Amino acid sequence: MPSVSPGWSEKGEASWYGPGFHGKQTASGEVYDMEAMTAAHRRLPFGTRVEVENLDNGRRTVVRINDRGPFAHGRIIDLSRGAAREVGMLGSGVA
Repeated sequence: MPSVSPGWSEKGEASWYGPGFHGKQTASGEVYDMEAMTAAHRRLPFGTRVEVENLDNGRRTVVRINDRGPFAHGRIIDLSRGAAREVGMLGSGVA
């Protein structure tokens, strides 16, 4: 896993995941809670906290990486439903 320096950033599409995974084990070993402030990322170390901003509306939140994904082409992070609600992307599904 790469180390992450303060100030590191990545820009791209985010999506969210929830009902089909709620209560199941994540790649980090913890049980997925779709209302927790967590996210899935392909490479960031588990436990890394990242700030996510919806560039369409300026809303931000901080999530903790606890899973691997997203597996949809072109997306860089999958947010929990709780995190998606915080940044205002529940309806659109992708931001």
